[in-house]
Amino acid sequence: MNNIKTLIEEIVDGNKLISGSLSNPKKGATEYKKVTVKPALIKEQIYFQFTYVLETNNHHKNLVPYEAAAELEELFTLYKQGILNTAEGDYQVLMNKKGKAKIIKNKPTKVMDEMNLSHNRKKNYVIEEGTPCDFLHRLGVMDEKGMVFKSKYDKFRQINKYLEVMEGSLKTLDMSKKIRIVDFGSGKAYLTFALYWYLVQKLGVEVEIVGLDLKKNVIELCNNIAKELNYKDLSFKMGDIKGYTEFDEVDVVMTLHACNTATDDAIVKAVKWNAKLIMTVPCCQQELFKQIDSDVMSPLMKHGTIKERIASLVTDTIRGNILEALGYQVDIFEFIETEHTPKNLVIRAGSKGNPSKKALNEYRVFRDQWNLKPYLEQALAEELNKIK
Repeated sequence: MNNIKTLIEEIVDGNKLISGSLSNPKKGATEYKKVTVKPALIKEQIYFQFTYVLETNNHHKNLVPYEAAAELEELFTLYKQGILNTAEGDYQVLMNKKGKAKIIKNKPTKVMDEMNLSHNRKKNYVIEEGTPCDFLHRLGVMDEKGMVFKSKYDKFRQINKYLEVMEGSLKTLDMSKKIRIVDFGSGKAYLTFALYWYLVQKLGVEVEIVGLDLKKNVIELCNNIAKELNYKDLSFKMGDIKGYTEFDEVDVVMTLHACNTATDDAIVKAVKWNAKLIMTVPCCQQELFKQIDSDVMSPLMKHGTIKERIASLVTDTIRGNILEALGYQVDIFEFIETEHTPKNLVIRAGSKGNPSKKALNEYRVFRDQWNLKPYLEQALAEELNKIK
């Protein structure tokens, strides 16, 4: 194995890490001489404790698994070497000047502290393997005994990663009332069913969830499954994002791989609905590719592949900045779409209720530097013009 990202995902997702350390920082890359990491249970939740070592004192922080994986990937760009200890072996990582990793697997030297981690030692999953789950059985991910089919294990991991992200995100909502959720582009609805299961069967929350998609056969299939499982207040409807006008207010808006400006349409709907939480994984971002232009950044524009990546990053940055201006707390991070293997950026926005003129001004400066006229700004012009 020579892919550091793959190694980290395997170790962190599988809850295999016993301890880890990174040392010998690259010149000027970081002030920390060393970073160590180990897992621990805190209030029945698995965390990874990071210790950042300075000359005179240390800094600490606890991260949930998906945050810990991203942090480790970032840290390995700052240090020349590191070691990740698991029960299967010790992985020595050597980073060269070009940022490529050489990974050497040695015999294990440490054992897991079962006293501290027995609760989550096998897997840190919201839906546990070996425990029957009705919607996963009906969707063909596991058998009736709860064993995950080998061909569907990536999907099983993806669903659990999604629920892991949603666990923390949903805490900002008022769970004492019915939560209304719309999932634009729900497709076969693995994640829509998962969210219903988590909120209703695991947390006992009252919900109303609507999945929207353009494919008639998929809508019929999902409605039949919801009916068979007696998932009340979960329904699927055919239609596009712009044309959906059923509600005046919605608490949560989700999109997974809504192409190009369809993601913006979902954001517009969410803002006009006063949504408390927006979760979107954009896809196929082409709107700004033809517009983007910058004298300073012209070297990045020479090659189509690089320009496309820059345009995608700028697009998501604009989305985040506009949402911040409109009073949302925005986080953008990577979510692994295991079925297709590449990582995708998640835009998570939670309503704070206080629009920010400073964020709006920052956005406008950024937009002008790239000579852009984003569709999202035009669609939300009325809301943006009210910011004082």
